[in-house]
Amino acid sequence: MNHRYALGFLGAGNMAEATAKAAVTHKVLPSSQIIAFDPSPARQDVFKKLGIALAASEQELVDSAQQVMLAVKPQMFAAVAAKIAPKVTTDHILISIMAGIPTAKIAAAVGKPARIIRVMPNTPLMAGLGMAAVADGPHAQKTDADLTMKLFATGQSKAVRVPESLMDAVTAVSGSGPAYIYYLAEAMEKAASELGLGDNARLMVAQTLLGATAMLVQSPDTAAELRRKVTSPGGTTEAAIKCLEAHNVISTVVEAIRAAANRSAELGA
Repeated sequence: MNHRYALGFLGAGNMAEATAKAAVTHKVLPSSQIIAFDPSPARQDVFKKLGIALAASEQELVDSAQQVMLAVKPQMFAAVAAKIAPKVTTDHILISIMAGIPTAKIAAAVGKPARIIRVMPNTPLMAGLGMAAVADGPHAQKTDADLTMKLFATGQSKAVRVPESLMDAVTAVSGSGPAYIYYLAEAMEKAASELGLGDNARLMVAQTLLGATAMLVQSPDTAAELRRKVTSPGGTTEAAIKCLEAHNVISTVVEAIRAAANRSAELGA
């Protein structure tokens, strides 16, 4: 089949927009090689401004693109799958960024052993600092994930290959992970405000987290070693760490991430 476009976005929400922008900005694909479909006129306008062509329907998009990114809400997929199933061929590569839907369910929904790549990105992709995990479906060919890896490892974003069996763990760690950091930031901002830092609280917390994360990325030291280097015996940081340890914070965080992984498995089932 002679597809006019290399990549089609079925659904043009925020994550699709971030992926499309990264693809064009970092020259993974020119905008002339991308097409999108979304029923929302507002979302269509966003993609039009990027120089990306618009399809008139889901079916036209699948006809037009060799690789199709399934970027619709998971609860909408069954209805979308019914529309595109007759158009999906073994020539297509379906790239799913739908949370919690295994490749087997996608294949069942389109009614054939489709070539499927499953991706778990996270929302920092919208800031150009995403972390994604990429898994091949059972019918994917050796090079089918090549474009996907390029799309999600552009600029400062990173992507890793994992077996699909680890996607629940990925969802719990990096997919949901930004929320854990925001939760910590909420607590730090509350403390900063209560200690009188007022309007400076948010900036101080955000910049501290940014700097600490940069060190975690750039330093060869483990997180435990970096923490030890800040924690002088008998000092202020030690007082804080002792309080956290007394409240079993590490075991609570591990338990929370396990709960997220378990919930991911339940939703996938």
